[in-house]
Amino acid sequence: MSPGMLKMWISIAGMGLMFLAIITIYLSRYKLHGFLRLVTAVLAYIFMICAGLTLLIVFLA
Repeated sequence: MSPGMLKMWISIAGMGLMFLAIITIYLSRYKLHGFLRLVTAVLAYIFMICAGLTLLIVFLA
């Protein structure tokens, strides 16, 4: 696999993590309550940080 194709797949994975972060943030803010709300919010922000770092590495490398 060429380096360009590898970067493409890694960036698509980063965008997928961004999508998961959006969905879990929505769930934690509007649909869930209590402990589950906290767990999904933490998970969402972990997804967002991982996606940001992944896309930053792809764009700068």
